[in-house]
Amino acid sequence: MDPVRRLRRIEWLLLAVAATLGAGTVGFRLILHEPWSQSFYRAVITATLTGLDTVPSSNGARWLSIVMILAGLTIIAYAGAVIVEAIAGGVLTGAVAERRRERTIERLNDHFIICGYGRVGRRVAEEFRAAGVQYVVLDFRPESIDAAKEHGDLFIEGDATKDEDLQHAGLDRSKGLVAASDSDADNLYIVLSARSARPELQIVARGSDEDAAKKLRLAGADRVVLPYATAGRTMANLVLKPQVTAFLDAVTTATGPDLHMAEIVVHRTCVQAGKSIRDIRVRHETGALIIALRKEDGSFDTTPEPDVTIDPGDVIVGIGTTDELQRLEDLFAVGV
Repeated sequence: MDPVRRLRRIEWLLLAVAATLGAGTVGFRLILHEPWSQSFYRAVITATLTGLDTVPSSNGARWLSIVMILAGLTIIAYAGAVIVEAIAGGVLTGAVAERRRERTIERLNDHFIICGYGRVGRRVAEEFRAAGVQYVVLDFRPESIDAAKEHGDLFIEGDATKDEDLQHAGLDRSKGLVAASDSDADNLYIVLSARSARPELQIVARGSDEDAAKKLRLAGADRVVLPYATAGRTMANLVLKPQVTAFLDAVTTATGPDLHMAEIVVHRTCVQAGKSIRDIRVRHETGALIIALRKEDGSFDTTPEPDVTIDPGDVIVGIGTTDELQRLEDLFAVGV
């Protein structure tokens, strides 16, 4: 029996105890017209088989005492079985922790879902942890669940290709999804399911080759990563352009040195919208640098001049330390 079910049996046991004592207290009160405290005392000592300090004065009270004794015997026997099973099954720790984890997941909003916790999924989780991003792991393999527990990750033991398990991971409240399964077919199902349920969701998928990448994009993935192709390209660049590659690795890795890149969407209510980089004095106010602008039409300005106007809908790509990027985000925060 799973831990949650055992915990539910304990809850039913406590409910039965409360119902028995409550009914007995009310019954003795109505039959014997004793004070509530005395009626409750009589119910407790009768149901727990402790005995009676006085013999009930009426047949009704005697019959109620008999019913209470039988109920007490049943509850004690059931309690013994539940306690033994709970101790043997580890419910006192495992089920409580699982229930707490499920409640935490139910309260998440704007989190990310990592579908598949193999080598790629664990690396994604490592970056998320370093960046302070909330996420949920969804996998069914025992080794993946053990790894998630070891790292203290929130996880759902389930199959990401099933809609109900995706919903259990908070798909309707999530900000994005990473399909990192080792199987292209599974990733395709995951992308299709997630895109169907959440048309606006940000989805990044793993693919094994270009053919798989094409199908994943058709299924609805916003971005597709080919680990083997990426690894080969990185290795080649480390030989051809080692310093450039080392710099890019430093600014794009959350676990690296305190120099990072960030992207900030300029909303229409932002007070800086419509101003130039020179007017905003970005470098002076924040210490960060704007190294690129993605315009609303999808084009990129990779070397924006100081006189370039930052319009609503633009995406700013900035570089700087953690504190500098925080000031940059504050500078372009949504206005009220």
